[in-house]
Amino acid sequence: MSSIVNVFVVSPDTRSERRFDLHLTIAQLKAKLELITGIPVQNQRISIQTDDGLSLASLADDAKQLGFYGLTSLQTLKVEDTNPASSFTGQLSDVSQVEKFELSDEAYAQRTDSVLAYKQRLGVGRFAPPSDTPPVPAPTVDIPLGARCQVESAEEGLHKRGTVRFVGQTAFAKVGVWVGVEYDEPIGRNDGSVQGERYFTCPPNYGLFVRPDRVKVGDFPVEEINFDDEEM
Repeated sequence: MSSIVNVFVVSPDTRSERRFDLHLTIAQLKAKLELITGIPVQNQRISIQTDDGLSLASLADDAKQLGFYGLTSLQTLKVEDTNPASSFTGQLSDVSQVEKFELSDEAYAQRTDSVLAYKQRLGVGRFAPPSDTPPVPAPTVDIPLGARCQVESAEEGLHKRGTVRFVGQTAFAKVGVWVGVEYDEPIGRNDGSVQGERYFTCPPNYGLFVRPDRVKVGDFPVEEINFDDEEM
């Protein structure tokens, strides 16, 4: 039986696959692991782990041989640094030892090379001057709710008739007035709601929103649209 095992060596900064002789003492193993992981011998805490991170044994006795702990191929030797502040690799990965640059709000506001100063100079964002242009009021539309109407159609001979159910501004279009129409037939696109916002209620595919200039109000009786193809 071979005394050589192939194992994975894992430390806070390294991961590699290595071959070790089971006759090595733990002290000899630590000397080799220092070259691999950069962790000093006196700082090493070694354990055998399975693939799912379950700890099987702690290699605590430096005089024992590696085979004493039942190490087999494809298992993992996890090497932890008990004093990262004293080792070179620990100093690289331990951010708690890094001095952080901190600046108070008052000191930051006085700097001339900051993003805040840049926005102040250009007058953008919350530093932009107030606009002198008054908001544009919504135009007045003389289309009463409940009125019968006919919507302009590009298809010759097709009369899109229905009832006005909504007149006003919408969330899906921030500018201008829209007219919500409940058609007499299912030739619409919605049920009176758009993008989760409800403006009126009608059966699915009976509702549509159009601009006022496409709506003609008047005495438009209900017409039944024949959707059958009568051509031979």
